[in-house]
Amino acid sequence: MDASSPALSSMTGFARVEGGEGALSWVWEARSVNGKALDLRCRLASGHERLEPVARAELARRFKRGNVTVSLTVARVAGASAYAINRPFLEEVLAVARSADPETPPRIDALLAVRGVVEPVTGDGEADAEASAGPIERDLRILLDRLAEARAEEGRRLASALGGHMEKIESLVAEAAATAAVQPEALKERLRTQVTALLDASPALSEERLAQEAALLILKADVREELDRLTAHIAQARQLLGSGEPSGRRLDFLCQEFNREANTLCSKSSDVALTRIGLDLKATIDQFREQVQNIE
Repeated sequence: MDASSPALSSMTGFARVEGGEGALSWVWEARSVNGKALDLRCRLASGHERLEPVARAELARRFKRGNVTVSLTVARVAGASAYAINRPFLEEVLAVARSADPETPPRIDALLAVRGVVEPVTGDGEADAEASAGPIERDLRILLDRLAEARAEEGRRLASALGGHMEKIESLVAEAAATAAVQPEALKERLRTQVTALLDASPALSEERLAQEAALLILKADVREELDRLTAHIAQARQLLGSGEPSGRRLDFLCQEFNREANTLCSKSSDVALTRIGLDLKATIDQFREQVQNIE
């Protein structure tokens, strides 16, 4: 495939985004591996569960296949502190102060000095979570964009490998078509030899039965149909690899068709050179299919 061809996308990739807002910092991570369909698993920090539907929608917009795990961890910035007034306890303190001295209003500094009225906030705090919701969601989109870039980069490496395998397959098919055993004269000579052997073994064979046996021998000896189908599969594979569309499933099915024709070619072959080519062809198809498993 040349540089101008539309890019393939792999199903494997990793991305990470770090962010912060006010007293909070967070880390988004996404991992993608092979999958038959598109599946998302979310591991979100407490209080941020509402982002899961957003993640699913954004994921479906970018990808078609793959098992994707998205995680969000949120922490308070080191050294940052936040406090909140324990209002129910403050009301109790006020009630006690007023009952003890109804004539003198309690001083605010005295009230705040009572232990338990002002408490440090643990976790990210509701106010902090609300303030950081927008930036965290923005970073989720950046994360998935980066994951798409990582999958596309892996796809470019796959395209190079797949293109090499396809060239090897095409070369082996051309080599098989050029072998002496596949040429018409060689097929005719083999048929004459086999018919002679058949007549020697069964001299009383009827013409009809002889014609049936000859047709069967021709069918078993002629691999040109398999080679034609392999050539057609090569053209289809190149079209899929260059389409830029998610084509992993169709390529996987096409690999099965490649294997079927290669197996038939080997089973029909009675020529050492053609059998060797067929075995090399099967090995290359297996390598091609192994890489295809990673394509979206």
